[in-house]
Amino acid sequence: MKRRIILFLFSLLFASAFSACVVLSPQKYKSLLAKQDSLSLGLDQSQLKNEYLEDLIARLKKDTTGLSASLNDLRGKYAEIDDSYAKLKNNSSTEINKLSQDLKKREQRLKEVEEILRKRDEATNQLKEKLQQALLGFTKSGLTVEIKNGKVYVSLMDKLLFPSGSIVIDEKGKQALTQLAAVLKEQPEINIAVEGHTDTQKISNLGQIKDNWDLSVLRSTSVVRYLTEVAKVEGVRMTATGKGEFQPLAQNSTADGRSKNRRIEIVLSPKLDELYDLIKQ
Repeated sequence: MKRRIILFLFSLLFASAFSACVVLSPQKYKSLLAKQDSLSLGLDQSQLKNEYLEDLIARLKKDTTGLSASLNDLRGKYAEIDDSYAKLKNNSSTEINKLSQDLKKREQRLKEVEEILRKRDEATNQLKEKLQQALLGFTKSGLTVEIKNGKVYVSLMDKLLFPSGSIVIDEKGKQALTQLAAVLKEQPEINIAVEGHTDTQKISNLGQIKDNWDLSVLRSTSVVRYLTEVAKVEGVRMTATGKGEFQPLAQNSTADGRSKNRRIEIVLSPKLDELYDLIKQ
């Protein structure tokens, strides 16, 4: 369209020039032709630039559309991330509160356990003092009372309870066990374990007693029978075990060491049902 207009103007100019001058000189004619060619070339170049610009505009519009879509997509993803963060933050607060509550509960349970153990230790010390007072007259005969691992150990050397190689309790032993039973009956919350111990000397000429295992077990059960049947301590609180020669207090290479190893140990431990119930929770 523009080219037609230009050609029309050029023709008009040419006609005007022709009408103004009936005869054109060759030089002017060539000049007019040169101007026509120049205008035609400029028109072609303008059309090429116009097409290039239109193509560029189309591509820019396309890119803008793509960028807009990408921007919308990014905004959507950002909204999702922001929502996830908000949920995570909320969940984190919930978890922190839950952990805080659990920690408080554990601290409370720990305090309760510590209080139970304190009461146990207090009761154990009181029991030791009572037993030491009740059995004071037998300490010179090989009786000791001590606390180990929260338990009271009453240790009676075999010479205090039994004649040599026997499982029958003698009179002095019965007196010691009777006084011991008097204290135990006042402490119904105490469990009682009776353990028999021997030295490493081989058993010989003792009839039905075959070895140190037999001797330790039978002496243990003799003490339990006396405490339950004669002294009337509740049998449900009692256990009897034989340890043989395998938990010595001293070397078996000397007579004094073997004498210390031949013993009955009565292990007294407070009932800890309340503590066990706490631990299970």
